Amino acid sequence: MTASEWVAVSIFASFGGALLVTRLNDPTRARAWTLVSHGIALLSAIIGWLLFSNNGPDSRAVERYGGWLSLDSLSAPLGPLAALVFLITTLVTLKTKIRRFSFTGSLVSEGITLATLACREPWGIIAGLALGVLPPLLELRSRGQRSRIFTLAMGTCVGLLVVGQLLEDYEGAERFDQWWASLPLLVAVMIRCGAFPFHLWVSDLFDKASFGTALLFMTPMLGAYACVRLVMPVEPDWVLRIIEQVSTFTALYTAGLALVQNEGRRFFCGLFLSHSALVFVGIETVTAIGLTGALCIWLSVGLSLTGFGLTLRAIESRRGRVSLDQYQGLYEHAPGLAIGFVLTGLSSVGFPGTVGFVGTELLVDGVVDDQPITGIAVVVACTLNGIAILRTYFKVFTGTRHLTSISLRIRPREQLALLLVAVLTLLGGVLPQPGVRSRFRAAEELLSQREPRLALRPLSSPSTQVPDLSSE
Repeated sequence: MTASEWVAVSIFASFGGALLVTRLNDPTRARAWTLVSHGIALLSAIIGWLLFSNNGPDSRAVERYGGWLSLDSLSAPLGPLAALVFLITTLVTLKTKIRRFSFTGSLVSEGITLATLACREPWGIIAGLALGVLPPLLELRSRGQRSRIFTLAMGTCVGLLVVGQLLEDYEGAERFDQWWASLPLLVAVMIRCGAFPFHLWVSDLFDKASFGTALLFMTPMLGAYACVRLVMPVEPDWVLRIIEQVSTFTALYTAGLALVQNEGRRFFCGLFLSHSALVFVGIETVTAIGLTGALCIWLSVGLSLTGFGLTLRAIESRRGRVSLDQYQGLYEHAPGLAIGFVLTGLSSVGFPGTVGFVGTELLVDGVVDDQPITGIAVVVACTLNGIAILRTYFKVFTGTRHLTSISLRIRPREQLALLLVAVLTLLGGVLPQPGVRSRFRAAEELLSQREPRLALRPLSSPSTQVPDLSSE
């Protein structure tokens, strides 16, 4: 079997598991079979990734499936990461949450996400983004929550994607001489990634949906994938500059929001939006080093903030919504959650020795070379995020002595999930070179796909080589 066929197995495992779980009335059995389906999907995605890494693109698969189901250097590791996120989210779902969390919805979302990340055809990506809206929308309505903001945002996003792609297909390369032809895709990507001023739907989703569903909808960063596939190869330089500037402001603004929030979910929402905006800043520099840093951060943030969010979710399952108005002193009762909170949080802001360190360094280097002021803004945003994480840690785990007769200690399922995240986080920090080399190769492929006539500055130097980190 080829790498693409193994990816197809992971997709079918997710949808097949959803059909099975739908017929189960017992939540405990539903969770067990959901874990089995997620495990098969993760294993298949990893095998596909390894086959691609060893053999490269398979010409037979490309000829048979075209761009609808084919891996490249960008998408090969994104599928396993997404499958891992779905697996550990379901794994740490405790009994207090299993009746609120939709296992069928998580499996359907996983299948749609994996199919979207394995697709390079524009209309396939747009279809995946449209279908991916349905699981969280159905959950909002089943919980009796108002979905007007989410529906309006996602409906506008999908509509603009369709209009923008129709303009591209109809007018071809000549359309890029007209500013109005580039506008639909530009606005659609900004809405999907939650850039200012279109970020309100993200906080609304985290506030009204279950924490797990909101995490699974946001952490694969399909908005970044749409930007790389639909916008970056064909849009003119000025469009990328607009996205870069808006993303820079969004990173600073949402980092400031995270710093002053008094509610746990809104704090996490601001933190995630700031990090995802940093990924867009690196993507829109359209330079080899900056793009490599952005792709590294894409993977590290997806892993780190998933673990960070699941730690907050575990605290919620014990205490209800996390309030940051006062100190709670939970360290004595849940030291494992405190350690996981600090490790994953600091990894997301690029603490030395973690998986996020090298990506952050490459991003800053690439952005500073291209736009020094933007580089300073990136450093400030990372600093604010780090301060916000430490502030929240002290609020949740220190400052007072919490008295309770109920055990708040970490459960075996949570220990396993956080241990897995911790190992991957530290391993990526100790041995960064393979990951950097892979992301540099993906960056070069993306730059080669961009039409040189659309750029106003050199895209990359032929002498540029992958950064050597072996001596660091």
